[in-house]
Amino acid sequence: MATILVVDDELGIRDLLSEILNDEGHTVELAENAAQARAVRSQLRPDLVLLDIWMPDTDGVTLLKEWASTGLLSMPVIMMSGHATIDTAVEATRIGATAFLEKPITLQKLLKAVDQGLNKSSPKPANSHSVAAMPSMRIGGIVTASELTVESVMTGGVLHEPMLDLGPQASQSFNLEGPLREARDEFEKAYFEYHLAKESGSMTRVAEKTGLERTHLYRKLKQLGVDLARSKRNAL
Repeated sequence: MATILVVDDELGIRDLLSEILNDEGHTVELAENAAQARAVRSQLRPDLVLLDIWMPDTDGVTLLKEWASTGLLSMPVIMMSGHATIDTAVEATRIGATAFLEKPITLQKLLKAVDQGLNKSSPKPANSHSVAAMPSMRIGGIVTASELTVESVMTGGVLHEPMLDLGPQASQSFNLEGPLREARDEFEKAYFEYHLAKESGSMTRVAEKTGLERTHLYRKLKQLGVDLARSKRNAL
């Protein structure tokens, strides 16, 4: 069994993960912020770390980058977040994170991610040419570093997602085998990107076309990880 460090500023999350992992026979250490995580990492050298992205003092991606730059990223690190964006996921994976878990975390996804992490070799930062794009639908489950490659995103059987560089008439195919929530997010992202390209990036026209109030539209696009700057470029 492994020693697992859980880093999260929410007491309820720490207690829940600790209870589940203890029941699986693992030794669990807890930290509520980056300072405590550094101390535990230094003293115990855990076999795996579950690291929250959003923390009050130092965020999880910054801590991950710190460990990577100082040679301390010798264990698999699984990032956790209830509000992860595609850009954040790709950045952390390039640094060396092995997987992502979206909150609320289900028992099945937690144990699967931990098992995969413990059976991996020491993490290595992804090659800058290996990560091309991350499909939004995968944030809803477990995203591993090996899935964030050109081959896996485009041909790995998980999702085929042509980018809108081809213009608003580009075809789009979706994974119909996954949960409804993930398929819906995937469709909505493609839907809004299509209309942004068609309307030359005009938020006013997209809001009118989709029937959403502008503030709600901005929040929705941010939630889905739609790159507004890129959409405007594609429209030119």
